[in-house]
Amino acid sequence: MEANNRNIKNEIQEKLQDEVLRGALSRFAEAYPISRAKAYENVADIEALREQVRQMKMSAVADIENLADKFEAEAAKRGAKVFRAKDGNALKEYLINLCKEKNVKRIVKSKSMASEEIHLNHDLETAGLHVKETDLGEWIISLAGHKPSHMVMPAIHLNREQVAGYFSKELKQEIPTDIPFMVQAARQALRGEFLEADMGISGANFGIAENGAIGLVTNEGNARLVTTLPRVHVVIIGYEKLIPTIKDAAPILRTLPRNATGQLMTSYMTMTSGVTPVMVKQDGKWVEQDKELHIILFDNGRLQAAHDDKFKEIYQCVRCASCLNVCPVYTIVGGHVYGHIYAGGIGAILTAFLNSMGDFEKINELCIGCRKCVEICPGKIDIPHLIEELRAKAVKEHGLPFGVKAVVENVLSNRKVFHTLLRLAAIGQKPFQSGRVIRHLPLFLAGMAKDRSLPAVADVPFRDRVSKVTRKINQPVKKIAFFSGCNIDFIFPETGESVYKVLQDLNMEVVFPEEQSCCGKPVLGMGDRETAKRIAKKNIEAFEATGADAILSACPTCAETWHQTYIELFEDEPAWKARAEKIGHKVCEFTSFVAKEYQKAGRLVKTAGNVKVTYHDSCHMKRGLGIYTEPRQLLEAANGYELVEMKDCDKCCGMAGAFGVKYTELSMPILKQKITNIKASAAEIVAVACPACMMQIQGGLDKQLPNVKIKHVAEILAENIKE
Repeated sequence: MEANNRNIKNEIQEKLQDEVLRGALSRFAEAYPISRAKAYENVADIEALREQVRQMKMSAVADIENLADKFEAEAAKRGAKVFRAKDGNALKEYLINLCKEKNVKRIVKSKSMASEEIHLNHDLETAGLHVKETDLGEWIISLAGHKPSHMVMPAIHLNREQVAGYFSKELKQEIPTDIPFMVQAARQALRGEFLEADMGISGANFGIAENGAIGLVTNEGNARLVTTLPRVHVVIIGYEKLIPTIKDAAPILRTLPRNATGQLMTSYMTMTSGVTPVMVKQDGKWVEQDKELHIILFDNGRLQAAHDDKFKEIYQCVRCASCLNVCPVYTIVGGHVYGHIYAGGIGAILTAFLNSMGDFEKINELCIGCRKCVEICPGKIDIPHLIEELRAKAVKEHGLPFGVKAVVENVLSNRKVFHTLLRLAAIGQKPFQSGRVIRHLPLFLAGMAKDRSLPAVADVPFRDRVSKVTRKINQPVKKIAFFSGCNIDFIFPETGESVYKVLQDLNMEVVFPEEQSCCGKPVLGMGDRETAKRIAKKNIEAFEATGADAILSACPTCAETWHQTYIELFEDEPAWKARAEKIGHKVCEFTSFVAKEYQKAGRLVKTAGNVKVTYHDSCHMKRGLGIYTEPRQLLEAANGYELVEMKDCDKCCGMAGAFGVKYTELSMPILKQKITNIKASAAEIVAVACPACMMQIQGGLDKQLPNVKIKHVAEILAENIKE
């Protein structure tokens, strides 16, 4: 386990001050989506290809034991010796003993994250062996004494000046910052290592059960030298890399380079199967003999994951690291803050299984649940969902921290207490309030409002306004129960009023169950499912009593929680699960519901306008509910507005619930990118359909772009309704 005295906040601050790192990651984040899209241009159906990867990997993990047996038998049939290492210690012991037995003194390595995972080089060197990394990125970080900061590009955090410095020190000559020169210098320095090595250690991108072969996908050619020149070749391969047949390598080879580096294919694709002849110098003469091939099938927590109904999903990873390339947090701070070897959301999950839950708990909050990774992953892994599962597991094992537990159990789960405190906050905030926002906070809280104004709690919550905005509808076409969620109820009650106006204009009766409370998402985000269940039950009871035709929410996070999470919560309570499913089918997100009604009424017609409005896609709305055309259709049909798109309209705004407050230092750079894109769109209005995004972007606009205003789509629609 890594040291548990890590100060993650300090580590983040250090990376935020690293201009080289920030510049490199920023440039890569800009270039990557373009390169990836171009690489996929000749793939007719990307989703079908991703599904092919997913199905193949799911099939493999379901039969992992048989697959491993077959792989071992086929590899042995071709002369390889297979050793199954249950953990890092077993692997190191086998390898060091093998080195002694075969009189190995010098080792060259090609890229192997599994060996990084257990800090193998350190142990080999401690045993007196000369070990040299030959992948350029790995060689650079070995010279720097760093860990990899990316699974595919381990030295992405360094610039050419820094690399030239490390080369100069290692090669004892002044190395200029010319990249081709540096590459050539590395080749010359490493060539002798290949020729003198007794053993080559490689990883593997996949292992094929039907013929015992391993596949290597590389760009530098070093892996071919590592696997062919030394007299002993050792492959370290995790169980998750096993696939049934050679045909199953095809979808990996089609997705891995495209997703990893935006390449149609890599420079080298190597298959190794069985032993081959090798030239060895004996008594001053070159003689031919069979190379020794050892394959270490590495467990270290992988089989535990394979046998878990939920976490076996991580076997769908092909280690392309595309999830890092689009992660809003990783692209700001890089990989080292994740602590162990694997970075980003998938890194957090792998750390839990391959290192320890304690290390996972240190970094789990760095996943903001935006789901960009889910959208791009070749294996379609739902990384944020698995992280929520691990959070729940952690809470189940040792509970929430004392202070958090007190708030969750005594405030968030008790509607009356929670709402009373919000009403008191509306009074207590007065000295700092300026209109609808708080622009300044005193003392140690000042940083929270430095580049972003904070939302003020409304003087009168929506629940106290309901009677004033409710109209008597004669012969209503539908009865709608409105679930406001905390943000509309206490922060943006005007949005709730607009929702009522739009629905009543559609001749619908709208009711507001007073017993409704928070949807429970903040509690679920912390991993406390038992408290979330109590909250869910109260909400379900409150809305069942309405007898409404539909339950409508103008918050996509709430809508998704009702739709999906409530059902998952009650997996072990069949009666409540049935009730959650029945009522969940009635839940609708506001814009998708209204767009359908407007379409039926012939009101979804494009109009012209002079006020430019741009739309920000909420993560939960687009990637959770799959809703992104409907709000645009409504805006295009709104009189007086012209819809213009902003760059990265579906990139997270940086709020992500408690993350936006707890990790202000990370939330602000993400928000700044959003404000920059809004400014470039020349829009006068930013439209949103998520009150949480509204809080964040409103705060950023107030401090950084005050001439641009933000409105919920419901407010824009309500403006167009004549009284």
